Amino acid sequence: MLAATNFFHIDDLLVQIYNSEVEMALSVAQITQRYLQQVLNEQDTAAVLLATGNSQLKFLDALIALGGIDWSRITLFHLDEYLGISADHAASFRRYLRERVEKRIAPLEFHYIEGDTLQPVTECDRYTKLLQAQPIDLCCLGVGENGHLAFNDPTVANFQDPYSVKLVKLDNANRQQQVNTGHFPNIESVPQYAFTVTITMICSAKKIICLAPERRKANVVKEMLQGAITTDCPASILRQQPQATLFLDINSASLL
Repeated sequence: MLAATNFFHIDDLLVQIYNSEVEMALSVAQITQRYLQQVLNEQDTAAVLLATGNSQLKFLDALIALGGIDWSRITLFHLDEYLGISADHAASFRRYLRERVEKRIAPLEFHYIEGDTLQPVTECDRYTKLLQAQPIDLCCLGVGENGHLAFNDPTVANFQDPYSVKLVKLDNANRQQQVNTGHFPNIESVPQYAFTVTITMICSAKKIICLAPERRKANVVKEMLQGAITTDCPASILRQQPQATLFLDINSASLL
């Protein structure tokens, strides 16, 4: 078990810092493995919400490589998807998770948000019912450079959201991040709208694991932990979640 080089609480949020992104990913994989094993020892099945993005890659690879998890008893969901994008589009989160996760572990079920639906409001209702059919045992998150959780940008985030899934307009900072990380060639090609699981649904999870490595996350990590708890930085809400842990590497923690 790799130990964090530093750990502390900010309000209710546990923060753990590692020497490198690789060490962080391996440690989080081990923590997640043990947690899911414990859940499955206590109940027949589990439900997990997964994130996508570069922050999750090493973690997901490490978690799958560890083994020791009966994925056939786990139902998987994901946090967000672009509106109007097909499941085989290079930037589709469904494609990301199908190729990087589902094909490698054969879960009980993997419920995907159908981004190319012709009835987006109906799709929000369908996915809400699937999410609410059981408690969410684990939610895995990243943090956007503008502080977003899933696609809850500052412009649309609501800490008392009455919805579990909603359709939102992405802000330009978020859309530019998708370009900067290589998912789209330019901002014009990034969809303007997306489905997202809401912050209230995220915070209902029994355990929340948030990974925010890399130097490009240093500014938002500082704002998230040292600024006010406000929708101006949606990720700051994690400071009020005792079931949440934020995992950083020395680069993302460099401004703390």
